[in-house]
Amino acid sequence: MSEKDPAAARFAAIHITRLMGVAFVVVGLLVATGRLLPGLPDWVGYLLLANGLVDIFVIPPILIRKWRTPK
Repeated sequence: MSEKDPAAARFAAIHITRLMGVAFVVVGLLVATGRLLPGLPDWVGYLLLANGLVDIFVIPPILIRKWRTPK
């Protein structure tokens, strides 16, 4: 049996995190403008937007540093 490469799983995890962040930003913008689920308050949309931005810009560099190959 062949073993799976852990680097491929890490690469996928980093990019899935970024893609989910983009999805949160889009949904957050739609909720904040009232185009999606108009009964929700605006702060829910802003919370989703902030969460998405953190998922795009903060979490991937942390994961990259954590999983970096030692020199």
